[in-house]
Amino acid sequence: MSDRITHHIEQHITTIQLLAESSHLIETIVQSITHCLSQNGKILWMGNGGSAADCQHMAAEFVGRFQLERKGLASIALTTDTSILTSVGNDYGFEKIFSRQIESLCNNNDIVIGISTSGNSTNIIEGFKQAKKIGAHTIGFTGNDGGLIATQAHSCIIVPSNNTARIQEAHILIGHIICACIESDYFGTI
Repeated sequence: MSDRITHHIEQHITTIQLLAESSHLIETIVQSITHCLSQNGKILWMGNGGSAADCQHMAAEFVGRFQLERKGLASIALTTDTSILTSVGNDYGFEKIFSRQIESLCNNNDIVIGISTSGNSTNIIEGFKQAKKIGAHTIGFTGNDGGLIATQAHSCIIVPSNNTARIQEAHILIGHIICACIESDYFGTI
């Protein structure tokens, strides 16, 4: 068992080290989000399964706080309202659960972030299409080869792994880095 544990830790470390090559893209995304928030825009998050939980986690970091006592920042996880998710899923199909919410809640000065380990989640792709119609900026967090989301998002961070667990671990790290940088840029040094 000890060898398996060490193997998982080593895989994690390798993935995170490779992620450092995306630091410039992460910086660009931080600048986009900071600009959005300074223009009274909001961040809308969408994802499925573990990525849905990551959306809730990241929205909470923005609305509550990450490391700095500060005012709340406008951020919504589109993964949390079971009545909307089930009614839209039932009436329009599961692929529309995010696009319908974006149609209702999103403005052209907002940012829509889609998290998908495969990069091929149809409901996220549909959400990005709707966001683009509105004029909102779209950001993807993916893994593998980026999938279709990499071609649909304005910006996409592709975690260099095909292991779902390692991709999800990297997505949380990316989210935390973004939160730390935004708190520092928007409110001053921590």
